[in-house]
Amino acid sequence: MTEEYSDSGAYNAASITVLEGLSAVRKRPAMYVGSTDARGLHHLVYEVVDNSIDEAMAGFCSRITVMLHADNSVTVRDDGRGIPVDIHPKEGVPAVQVVMTKLHAGGKFDNASYKVSGGLHGVGVSCVNALSETLTVTVRRDGKRYRQHYARGVPQDQLSVIGEDVDGHGTTVRFKPDEELFEILEFSYETLKKRFEELAYLNKGLNIECVDERTSEIHTFHADGGIRQFVDYLNSCEQGVHPIIAGEGVLDNVTVEFALQYNAGYKENILTFANNIRTKEGGTHLVGFRTALTRAINAYVKNQPDLTKKLKGVALSGDDVREGLVSVISVKLPQPQFEGQTKTKLGNSEIAGLVANVVYDRLNVYFEENPKDIRLIIDKAVDAARARDAARRAKELVRRKGVLSDNALPGKLADCQSKDPQGSELFIVEGDSAGGSAKQGRNPKNQAILPLRGKILNTERTRFDRMLANKEVKALITAMGAGIGQDDTDLNKLRYHKIIIMTDADVDGAHIRTLLLTFFFRQYQEMVERGFVYIAQPPLYRVHNSRMEKFIKDDAELNAFLLTRVSDDVSAVARNGKLFTGTDLVALMRQIEKLEARAADAEIAGVPRNLFLALTTYPVRVEAGMLEDQNSEFIAWLEESGYQLTLERERSEEDDEERLFAVFENAGTHQTRRGMEFFTSRMYKQAWQTFADLRDACGGLAFGMRRKEGETKAQDVFTLLRLVLDEARKGINIQRYKGLGEMNPDQLWETTMNPQHRVLLQVSVEDANEASDAFVELMGDRVEPRRIFIERNALAVQDLDI
Repeated sequence: MTEEYSDSGAYNAASITVLEGLSAVRKRPAMYVGSTDARGLHHLVYEVVDNSIDEAMAGFCSRITVMLHADNSVTVRDDGRGIPVDIHPKEGVPAVQVVMTKLHAGGKFDNASYKVSGGLHGVGVSCVNALSETLTVTVRRDGKRYRQHYARGVPQDQLSVIGEDVDGHGTTVRFKPDEELFEILEFSYETLKKRFEELAYLNKGLNIECVDERTSEIHTFHADGGIRQFVDYLNSCEQGVHPIIAGEGVLDNVTVEFALQYNAGYKENILTFANNIRTKEGGTHLVGFRTALTRAINAYVKNQPDLTKKLKGVALSGDDVREGLVSVISVKLPQPQFEGQTKTKLGNSEIAGLVANVVYDRLNVYFEENPKDIRLIIDKAVDAARARDAARRAKELVRRKGVLSDNALPGKLADCQSKDPQGSELFIVEGDSAGGSAKQGRNPKNQAILPLRGKILNTERTRFDRMLANKEVKALITAMGAGIGQDDTDLNKLRYHKIIIMTDADVDGAHIRTLLLTFFFRQYQEMVERGFVYIAQPPLYRVHNSRMEKFIKDDAELNAFLLTRVSDDVSAVARNGKLFTGTDLVALMRQIEKLEARAADAEIAGVPRNLFLALTTYPVRVEAGMLEDQNSEFIAWLEESGYQLTLERERSEEDDEERLFAVFENAGTHQTRRGMEFFTSRMYKQAWQTFADLRDACGGLAFGMRRKEGETKAQDVFTLLRLVLDEARKGINIQRYKGLGEMNPDQLWETTMNPQHRVLLQVSVEDANEASDAFVELMGDRVEPRRIFIERNALAVQDLDI
């Protein structure tokens, strides 16, 4: 329900708008799924999968299959009991329709059907239905198969029986997110795969298969070892100090599971879950675990005289006993209460005590039975305590010497005259050469320059005391003046409210920028959250001749400049005589650039570029479930290119529907198999429609490029784009910058440092936990995640600097 004031200013009963059914969800989708960007898009999948997970936790489901289709639709299939199909006593319609169309309808609310249920927001599959362009639900139950179709939450037909004597049971939901509501419609296979991998570890024995039809990738996740296996995976690239310790228990209908292992590193990595939901902000279960771990280790030390003597009566702190700890804690409880900014912090107060009791008891038993293991853990904790004490003494020493105070700024810092932090800027510059240009070109009134020599330490893998000993890190800490460390950081003492990372536009510059961002995120996250950290955007190109000079930031702007420059001197003439000049020519070139991008997307999706262009260029179209392949030009192209086209029908095991596939085989060596989903995908439809519009408006796709010297023929639009850009490059020099030191001080000032002309990117943290995971993956000790990241992004690389 929403309250609105009428234009007349009267506020009465007529002013109250009641949103019926699922219209409230469509009116304010972000209220129900978090956002309408990529996060909300993927949340739709999680909501459907959570229903299947609930069946698994109740013991009725052993396999879940998730399929990503080329048309941006998703199918989720399970072998659970199947959503009930009998008539609901109150609503008078089948129960499956109630589940699909009523908010907060389901079997989770009375704790009878499900003692424990997942789902972060608990909005249910009805919200997915409301936010989907189309949704089809198929239920296998009681020997029959039932199906019903929906469009934007509205039933399009009655629930009907489509099969008798059906083996098995379960539910299949296929939905296509509504492009009218979501800003992004492309699902990330990696994002979904990561979530399903977690779910497999948290639900021992469950099979989760993830299929990406766009790229033919298939992954199956299964973990008989549960969270013990999860910890083994998290520690797979580390040297474990001892065997994995695991335990579980049930108290007051709450199931508690934990597993832990120490490694030789220094980072603490604890993942917590409540009802399969990743509680990234922790909560009461994390508090209980930490309390029990510290108490159990100190209790063991207290009962061992030799250890007590070794520690000289000093109790190990929580930080000491968690250095190098990798652990997973999972609780399953009837009524979870989530809190925190992102609703990922468990707030049930009673859980802390329950978790502490289970963990403390299991650890005590393990320590008594495995004295060698606990000794190794204590030795590591003692080392951590000594390192912590060394770091404290190092900080006190440098503080006494004044190194971390305003009175002893680093010698390499060229400070600014202003003492007002709100108007002061600190440029962190790569190398002495760029530092020299920046110092000469800056405004000394409010701009300070700090050149860094080489690459700073990777603080993701470095102990705190070692980090403080690094000259470059120490210079940066000193220049900022805000201190360092959890207890000593004071942003009120920060000397600059704009800290600008200004590095070269090459691989080394990107690496240094990443190292600095890692440092700021790990040591000064609040500084990032308050918007004090920026990235400078120096130009990538200098375009000049005897009459002009222009600095251009990237390739897209360079193309825009070139097209604008040439649009008055060059024209394109279509086959039907239509002339494109000025802004019309620029608009045409922009269309062709978009087509180039679609062809690149197709290649990544496994469709050869020449085949994709042929499918979108020739008037071949999917109609009435059939691929019209009778176009003579298209058939001729297929023969010339060595392709053979056949149509295959196949019955899908997922939803028992017959589907048509077009199979393009090239000389028996390469086969591209495309379902009809491909021909309804945005990638295909947009490219086909653009080519169709060009063909209709221009009489074909062949053009001529006219200029004073004459006319040059272009057999297709891509040749035309290349000819126009080549013409635009004549008479000018294009210099590509790699280092800031290549610029004169006045050029650096005008392009990168002058507030009137420069472009700065403000660093922000949309999801701190996702950012943390990214830093662990890309900057941590484990090599395998970085290798996988490189492999899955290799095809998307456009400029490779070797």
